[in-house]
Amino acid sequence: MNESGKTVEVEPVLLQDIGDALFQTRPFSGTSLDALRGVEGADLVRAKAGTVLAESGQPDRSYCVLLEGEVRAEKPEKDGSWTTTGFARAGEGFGEVPLLMGRAPSMMRVVAVQDSVLLRFREQEFWSLLACCPEVRNVVQADLAQRIQAYQTEALHREKLVSLGTLAAGLMHELHNPGSAAKRAASQLRENLLRLQQLSLRHAAHQKTKEQLECMRDLLEHAIGGCRAPAMSSLEQADAEEAMAEWLAAAGVENAFSIAPALVGIGFQREELACARDAFDASSFSDALNWLEALVSSVSLVCAIEESISRVSELVMAVKKFAYDDRSAGRELDVHDSLQSTITILNHKLRTKNISVVKRFSASPSTILTRGSALSQVWTNLIDNAVDASPADGQIEIATWTEGGSLAVSIGDRGSGIPPEVLPHIFEAFFTTKPQGSGTGLGLEIVYRIVTQKFGGKIDVESEPGNTRFIVRLPLKDPSGS
Repeated sequence: MNESGKTVEVEPVLLQDIGDALFQTRPFSGTSLDALRGVEGADLVRAKAGTVLAESGQPDRSYCVLLEGEVRAEKPEKDGSWTTTGFARAGEGFGEVPLLMGRAPSMMRVVAVQDSVLLRFREQEFWSLLACCPEVRNVVQADLAQRIQAYQTEALHREKLVSLGTLAAGLMHELHNPGSAAKRAASQLRENLLRLQQLSLRHAAHQKTKEQLECMRDLLEHAIGGCRAPAMSSLEQADAEEAMAEWLAAAGVENAFSIAPALVGIGFQREELACARDAFDASSFSDALNWLEALVSSVSLVCAIEESISRVSELVMAVKKFAYDDRSAGRELDVHDSLQSTITILNHKLRTKNISVVKRFSASPSTILTRGSALSQVWTNLIDNAVDASPADGQIEIATWTEGGSLAVSIGDRGSGIPPEVLPHIFEAFFTTKPQGSGTGLGLEIVYRIVTQKFGGKIDVESEPGNTRFIVRLPLKDPSGS
């Protein structure tokens, strides 16, 4: 036959005519012509260097012994290239694996590296050879065992590499958000500190009474006492911010509607601020409240940085626990606080596209038993995807409720939706519809694995143009029974 301009010559021969060369090979070195009486002949194949001797798709399986030269086995890659999987040199046999394993040859081809001469036994001749010659049979079986062991070793190594690659890609995916949030918060904190310094100098220019100092001390203790107030629903938070802003504006506070959200966010009530309104004149009260807001905002930014770094540390610990199968004790986690933390981490992305978040927190109880930072990864991926899917000036809705023995969390966006043909594949590893370089294809696979395997929960998706919702259902009782 002729392959790509290279010639292969095939002629039938009697084994007794090539006995001298045959008995120099490893499979036949311990036998004789008398032991081969059950097999009279085979095909003698001569091939020029570069010739394809065999490739997948050929119906005939055969066992070959290389008398002269060298051949190479190759497997195809997705990009059309070929990867070398092994070599056979003069005196060695090959081709026994598909025959003895009873399966079709794998996707590969055999190419002559040098000008080569082979003795080819067709399938029936191969079985006759094994039946009549125990010495050949022993060598062939030993070769089979060696190839299977080599394949298993390679497969195990490949699986480890795939797992390592998946883990590394997942880490990069997870570390990006807290890293970016910490960087932005640090930048905003620098601006805040300059503003705080200016306000402090202006505020300190006036002598303070004992009443004023006591009031500011109480407000200061509240401001630095915590990162944020307990999470509220969007409606409750909007009402509280509007009421605070109107109260501040009525008291003559400059930037009333700008500073109200920060004061509400850390839990200030109008009653607490009344002492400052009563103790200061209108101008000083405005300076005091703006100073307080700058301090509160700075504290919130420090908390955001701490939270981002903690998320990074938790992810590193999660990898360590994954590697060592750590079975640390569980802890109670308020899902509402967990969701609010994730919204804070991703707030810069929300602001970039001017996306509003509507929170409908109705779950009661809202506490589950968890381990590590797994649940934070779920919310990070789902909310981040919702931000990416949402149009500018869009809206994301996050709702919680209890049903049966589960706590349900819904995260929805008003983007273009998920095409029906894509929907069955969204939880597959490395599947992504994002442009090349914009997504790893691991986010939803991570979410699915955490929800179903770590929590024993369920995740469903509903999608149509303008309305896509991911619904996570987590058992209120720890799935491990602890």
